[in-house]
Amino acid sequence: MPAAALALPPLLREGDRLDTAEFLRRWEGMPRLKHAELLDGVVFFMPSPVSVPHSDLHGELYPWLWLYKDQTPGCHSGIDCTWVMGPTDVPQPDMFLRILPEYGGQSAMKGHYASGAPELVVEISGSSISRDLGIKLNLYRASGVREYLTVQLQPREILWRQLARGRYREIKPDDDGLLRSRIFPGLWLDPAAVWNPKRSIRAAVEKGIKSPEHATFVRRLAAKRGK
Repeated sequence: MPAAALALPPLLREGDRLDTAEFLRRWEGMPRLKHAELLDGVVFFMPSPVSVPHSDLHGELYPWLWLYKDQTPGCHSGIDCTWVMGPTDVPQPDMFLRILPEYGGQSAMKGHYASGAPELVVEISGSSISRDLGIKLNLYRASGVREYLTVQLQPREILWRQLARGRYREIKPDDDGLLRSRIFPGLWLDPAAVWNPKRSIRAAVEKGIKSPEHATFVRRLAAKRGK
C-alpha cells in the first residue's frame, strides 16, 4: 500500500468523541465535507437538506450583518465559519459579527481558524433547533459570546440574548418594535421584516448606521486602534 495512503487520517464520523486537534486533523483530510461541528467532544454533522425558508433567511440576514460591518471599521462578519472555542468545542455558527482584536475585540486567529468567541453569533434554527437552544447555547454562554441571536423557523420566534453576569438575558424590542444590539450600536433589526417579504430587513440597519450612537461607536473603535 502506498505510504501516502497510510498517512491519511481516519474518516470523521458523526458521534465520534474527539478533542479539537484530532477533529480538525480528520476534517482537513475530508475536503468534500463542508459542515461539521465538535460540541463537548462529540462530532455532529450539520442537518441536511436545508429548507427553502432556512436558505432564504440566510440570504436575507447575512447582507444585514455585512452592511453593518461595511459601515463600521474595526468589525468583521462571516458565514459558516469554523470557530475554535476550546479543547473539545469547534462550532460552525450560521453567522457571526466580531470586533477585530486590534480594535479591542475578544477573539483571535488560531492558524486558519477563528478562535475564542465572537461578540455576536446568529443561528437560524430549523432542524437544528434542539442543538441551537441546548448544547450550543450553553457553549456560547460559557465561551463568552456576548450576544446570541436565534431565528426559529417553527414556531416562528426571534430571540436576541445578551450575556450579563454569566447568563443570557433577552433583549426586548423597543417601543418602535425594533431590536437593538447592546454591543454593536446601530445594529438594528425589525423582527416583522424577517417574516414579511414586503418589508425590508435592511431598512432598520440602514437607519441604525446613521444614528449618533453608531457614530460614537465608530470613533471609539478608531481610538482603540490608534493605541
